[in-house]
Amino acid sequence: MSSESTPAGPQPEPTPGAEPAPRARRPRRAFDRDAALAVALREFWTYGYEPTSVASLTKAMGINPPSLYAAFGDKRQLFSEAVQLYSRTYGSSSLEGPDARTALARALKHLAADYTDPSHPPGCFVITAAANGGPGSEGVKSELRAMREATKALFAARIQADIDAGLLPGGTDAEGLATFYAAVVQGMNQQACDGVGREALERVADVAMAAFPEPEGR
Repeated sequence: MSSESTPAGPQPEPTPGAEPAPRARRPRRAFDRDAALAVALREFWTYGYEPTSVASLTKAMGINPPSLYAAFGDKRQLFSEAVQLYSRTYGSSSLEGPDARTALARALKHLAADYTDPSHPPGCFVITAAANGGPGSEGVKSELRAMREATKALFAARIQADIDAGLLPGGTDAEGLATFYAAVVQGMNQQACDGVGREALERVADVAMAAFPEPEGR
């Protein structure tokens, strides 16, 4: 019997035509991303951006922090996605109607109903979500402020279109009126958050519309 040991040689080459071993796959996400985002929106809407912690978010969403970071990046990016979801589902800023008066009246009545809808937190997410934010929330404040300014600009453009069309007096202050109605909207939001009901907010809308200029020629 030989005392020599067999040297370790190269591993045998795979059989020609055989398929390579499959690569390890990353585990699939074990939660519904869209449903988790909807929960995050409700948390931010209820408590605001800064008071809402990653711990409270992950508890409400039913996930752990690594899953949140993997799916959404971080709390700030998750918030921006929540803002986009709100804009798609609740935050319609269209002004429908044959003239600015009708469009604004319809918008205010719609908000009176929406701000008091029991199916979601009261008021407007875009107005309330950064109300309690400190210096660390400046980016969030700027994001939401830009959305509110865009709505105010929409008001002004619709009023100015009626001025240009001769439907409103030429001396009408479109910017001033737009700022006034933006302030009414923000006041309605706070009233809804304080528990005021739909009918009371509809009366606010009626009083606010009494301040709208009379059409040209009346």
